[in-house]
Amino acid sequence: MNTRQQQLQAFDRLLTIMEQLREQCPWDKKQTMESLRHLTIEETYELGDAILDNDLEEVKGELGDLLLHIVFYAKIGSETGTFDIADVSNEICEKLISRHPHIYADVTVTDEKQVKQNWENLKLKEGKTSVLQGVPKSLPALVKANRIQDKVAGVGFDWEHPEQVFEKLQEELAELKVEVAAKNQQKMEAEFGDVLFSMINYARFLNIDPENALERTNKKFIKRFQYLEKKASQQGKALKDMTLKEMDVYWEQAKTL
Repeated sequence: MNTRQQQLQAFDRLLTIMEQLREQCPWDKKQTMESLRHLTIEETYELGDAILDNDLEEVKGELGDLLLHIVFYAKIGSETGTFDIADVSNEICEKLISRHPHIYADVTVTDEKQVKQNWENLKLKEGKTSVLQGVPKSLPALVKANRIQDKVAGVGFDWEHPEQVFEKLQEELAELKVEVAAKNQQKMEAEFGDVLFSMINYARFLNIDPENALERTNKKFIKRFQYLEKKASQQGKALKDMTLKEMDVYWEQAKTL
């Protein structure tokens, strides 16, 4: 692995290249924070895919792409005299120190749960009026629900045992069933949302990231369905012309791959 000096040199090299691109490249010169935003989101999802695929070489590459974006934003900030990469680095350093009093002060903690509780309480002391202020409005609903539940749990608003959460899930499923039978579309949607929210909460108690779990299932389904398409094509058949029983044969084969 690289030494600390080599790491610093590599980062300095990136800063130099960023300055050169900003001064000389027509595309880089015209970029703004707003124009980079959607690209940053895309790069973040690509990193997430690489992590789920356990492709460490790809993870390295995607981390580089994200690091470039961070440096890019800091460069734009420096051009307006608002902030630069040193300000960005120092601010996160100060935040980490202030929110880890069990490392940098005399606070004692016994486990991870206490660390998370201290973190949320410290954020309130810093001026936030709600623990939910840190949840981005633009997060996908599933991820947002997970973050909401995680944050309120950090200040003690939580169930005590997984069994209680599972009972709540069953209760929500029963309420959904009632509305489905009544064919009330608006209430069905509301109860379906409650079921999903409870499922996400239960996942948290099982130490399962619901976003990762669902994405792995998505990948699994895609792989099996594409196998089904391939086998049907080899037989000279279109899926729409096959019976479910015929398709199920290839689906079961796909499960063994």
